[in-house]
Amino acid sequence: MSLTKFFAFLNEFVYLYPMFTAIIWMVAGVIFFLRRERGKNFPPPLDEYPGFSILIPCHNEEGVIKRTIDYLETQDYPEYEVIAVDDGSTDDTWRILCELSENYDNLRIIKLTENQGKAVALNMASAASKYEFLMCLDADALLSRSALKWIAWHFVNYPRVGAVTGNPRVLNRTTLLGKIQTGEYATIIGLIKRTQRLLGKILTVSGVVAAFRKRALLSVGFWDPDMVTEDIDITWKLEKKFWDVRYEPKALCWVLVPETLRGLWRQRVRWAQGGIEVLKKNIDVWLDWRQRRIWPIYIEYTLSALWAYSLMIVICFWGLQRLGALSFLPRIPAPVPPDWAGSILALLCLIQFLVSLLIERHYEKSILKYYFWVIWYPFCYWFINALTIVYATPKALLKPKGQRAVWKSPDRGLTN
Repeated sequence: MSLTKFFAFLNEFVYLYPMFTAIIWMVAGVIFFLRRERGKNFPPPLDEYPGFSILIPCHNEEGVIKRTIDYLETQDYPEYEVIAVDDGSTDDTWRILCELSENYDNLRIIKLTENQGKAVALNMASAASKYEFLMCLDADALLSRSALKWIAWHFVNYPRVGAVTGNPRVLNRTTLLGKIQTGEYATIIGLIKRTQRLLGKILTVSGVVAAFRKRALLSVGFWDPDMVTEDIDITWKLEKKFWDVRYEPKALCWVLVPETLRGLWRQRVRWAQGGIEVLKKNIDVWLDWRQRRIWPIYIEYTLSALWAYSLMIVICFWGLQRLGALSFLPRIPAPVPPDWAGSILALLCLIQFLVSLLIERHYEKSILKYYFWVIWYPFCYWFINALTIVYATPKALLKPKGQRAVWKSPDRGLTN
């Protein structure tokens, strides 16, 4: 293949891939909404509500943990306990947990003297739990009062359901990054999960809010401590054992997101590295015909990684050529053509954002006002996310097997 054809191919891939995925997301998202969301305003009643153990791993969470646990005490659910694990915090997290445990009878606390990683904290909490169903919640998350009822319905009525992921919503929206992420969570993440659920397999539960059947976790050995993103890994472990993983958009959960570029970069690098680690770990799915329903999400994530590399290659070579270098190469076209083709891509993005916000408006009436901010997503986040994949892929592929994945509390977007 000549260099001219090679760069033409890359440019077409960079241009067409987001168009193709946007159309699929929109169509599938609308179908999912019409079939499984529209008209369902209240949790389906159950004859009996099973108990839930709410697990909260904590690492240096002194600024958020009290509000999270206080808010849990308002749950509209008959039977649940809360287990908070202090994973080697160096701030006042343990002191605050001790004070809270004196106020709430259903709160139990566990302390790990050293940072063992989020997976270990979840495994410890699971071992201490007394109920069959576990809700895993981040330390900064505010779980909606009806979330457990929406999720319990799936577990009670479908014995093969191993996990149900909720619908995270952005809580802090005062900065530009916060506003853009508000739209991202609604227009990108929610739409992707609806599409994947409709097609049969979900890439990952949301680490911030996901519920599990303990028997399902036991069948796969619970969480592995050497994976950077324990949420993606546990999802694939369950699905490889043929457990059903579902998305429940009415199980709302309000979370804090990074409001600095540094915090956003750290978060997205971790997400990207975790995704590549899971692809590396589960390449054996291609050797088992029974795992064929996982193949589409494996292909989709692989193509997303290739798209990120293609975008970076085209941008770098195009930019260098415009600066007067690489004159010996054929003329490299712009990554997104500044003509009618680029306008079509921009229009399709705007339509996708509008469709998804109209769906999410059923959960938050004022979400449409973030339409102006989310339109900047392709210009800002496409580049950031692509760059993080390029940076994180070698880290994931070269990471020694079995290396413990300890963690740091992420940027919560809080200012002192």
